[in-house]
Amino acid sequence: MGTFYIDAENFEWIDGSKDNPNDFCLHGKAVAYIGKMKLEYHATLSATALYLLKTLTEDHIIYTENQILPCCGHFYIPDEKLENVEIVGCPNGIDWSVIHDGDKVILELEDGTREIVNIEDYKKAVYQFADKVEAFYNACTPKILPDNDEFTRNGYLAFWNEWHRRRKGKLRKGEMEKKMLL
Repeated sequence: MGTFYIDAENFEWIDGSKDNPNDFCLHGKAVAYIGKMKLEYHATLSATALYLLKTLTEDHIIYTENQILPCCGHFYIPDEKLENVEIVGCPNGIDWSVIHDGDKVILELEDGTREIVNIEDYKKAVYQFADKVEAFYNACTPKILPDNDEFTRNGYLAFWNEWHRRRKGKLRKGEMEKKMLL
């Protein structure tokens, strides 16, 4: 079986700071290894982590929606029940396809390079990445959610609701909202 690994470093908020309670999108350097290929990009790591969590149960076709390593995430669009979110950014970033095939995933790069990875190894890499991103959020000052901007507030809540559902419910319902309001 093939190799997939992803890591992040140089975490920062859009203003370059290491802590910003008003910024919801975490940035930093993402480094992904797909087989022998090394992909590096200064990405919106929070969006990358959620997109990777989505690929655990859904196929992702290169350049059809978002890039797995997106440049930015300007805002979140929540669904009605605050269970899922769409992140809107710009067209810049690095992308690859993730296709499920039984107990493995096929990762296909823009140049046609394909790597077949055991699904359990893929999950482990995705979970490690997502957990590292979440740990950075947890180490920062809790976010200040706007009282007068329901769209932004709901988008951020939907982001974490979807995240934790896809991450196998690490926090019980209500814990994230309680944590953010402290």
